[in-house]
Amino acid sequence: MIRLEGVGKRYGRGDFVLRDVDLTVEPGHVVGILGSNGSGKSTLLRIMAGVSHATTGSLTGSPRIGYLPDRFPAGQRMGARAYLRHMARIRGLADLSVIDPLLERLALVGGPTAPLRTLSKGNAQKVGLAQAVMVRPDLLILDEPWSGLDVGTHAILGELVAETRARGASVVFTDHRPQVVHDHADVVHLMNDGKLTAESAEPTTRIVLRGGGTGWVDEPGVRHAVTEGPHVVLTVEVARVDAVLLRALEDGWSVREVAPCSP
Repeated sequence: MIRLEGVGKRYGRGDFVLRDVDLTVEPGHVVGILGSNGSGKSTLLRIMAGVSHATTGSLTGSPRIGYLPDRFPAGQRMGARAYLRHMARIRGLADLSVIDPLLERLALVGGPTAPLRTLSKGNAQKVGLAQAVMVRPDLLILDEPWSGLDVGTHAILGELVAETRARGASVVFTDHRPQVVHDHADVVHLMNDGKLTAESAEPTTRIVLRGGGTGWVDEPGVRHAVTEGPHVVLTVEVARVDAVLLRALEDGWSVREVAPCSP
């Protein structure tokens, strides 16, 4: 389907924001990339989608791609339906009858004639999602797709991801929340400081803390740590849960949740 080997990216003479990324996406798989904001996730997806070029390394494969960026350009006078028809013609999609049912399924507030510039972030995200999936891509690339969507649309997005996989196509998506990634991905990779690593199959536990302090990413057994409002959410190897909880209590953290991560 698509393969990245030794991919690196930097802008101008600055530091590399991606370093030696190796990733193979096989047909019929859903790949989740888990990482905090600024870790390099969006840069990686832009390279995979062909809207940015790698500074080093190589990318092979030329699947038909549908791409939802992290920020959908919604500040336009054009209505949602008109925009999608325009994008469909650019992509060579002859059957435009798929557009209205797709917008109806996504429950676009204001309907298909709503001007893009009047839409909320969540509804603009729906239009962006529609333009990504309407071409029935071989590879669907979604950058933080659940962000900003209402709860009802979360389920619809999950259905669209599952339907894409069921017809033998692939999906690559990013998110900063471990539970979201594990709920929808077949294969999980971790992005940290521009480096991509495959997540081990060893079971993990979700620990939610409230308090202060930093440094959890380097704690032994902590696969991932992300701040969600006043909480820190840790993904921890099962064998290290007791040690991590002990450290948290010793450091004055309040433990709000301990639960197994979804396989």
